[in-house]
Amino acid sequence: MMELLRRKALELGAFRAEVLDVSRVSLDASFRSLCESNACGNYGRNYMCPPDAGGIEELMEEIRSYDRLMVYQTVGELEDSYDFEGMMEAGKRHNELAQKLRVFARGLCEERPGCPESPTACPESATACPEEPAGVNFLHLGAGGCRVCPVCAKVTGEPCRHPDLAMRSLETYGINVSLLAQEAGMRYINGQNTVTYFGAIFARGGRIQESEKTALTAEGSGAERAETKENGEENR
Repeated sequence: MMELLRRKALELGAFRAEVLDVSRVSLDASFRSLCESNACGNYGRNYMCPPDAGGIEELMEEIRSYDRLMVYQTVGELEDSYDFEGMMEAGKRHNELAQKLRVFARGLCEERPGCPESPTACPESATACPEEPAGVNFLHLGAGGCRVCPVCAKVTGEPCRHPDLAMRSLETYGINVSLLAQEAGMRYINGQNTVTYFGAIFARGGRIQESEKTALTAEGSGAERAETKENGEENR
């Protein structure tokens, strides 16, 4: 199942995508203080951001309740380090990819009546396959604050307009994204005049095949070998 998500992320345009055990996710409650500084302007103005997103300890405990995750990254090209419009456009493309992945995850079939015996995917339509796979719970986290609406309904005093699309960020849950990138064998920064965004789908329950268990166990050593090789090539 997680391998299907990884392949789909790459097919949709992700630069890298890897599957990890959730035990390798580094959580840090001090990230909440960064949100409280409100450098982005979303604190208290977005339902998917603190404080409305929930207490940091509660959210970190929720992360620990999952078994595995598929982390992915997108990389956008910029004209220069001051290309704010380029950053926003790259963020938009990242969010579009995230929403497509969310629909795909909902459509994954696993031991559900009427679906093939082997895991496959239903058409990419939320109305065609509205449920998650039987016995599986997903949590999809994105980059930065939710950007589904130009102005969050929190600002206008309305209920969330699109609760089925709204997405919290990795940082909201206290996830150290730079360390997560290292665990996945990815670069946190992908070169000059680029911007990199991260997202992840967490999963718990359902079936996890033996081959996937083996892959998750071996992932750490594989990612470390890849990173060591990259660093060695850079230092030549």
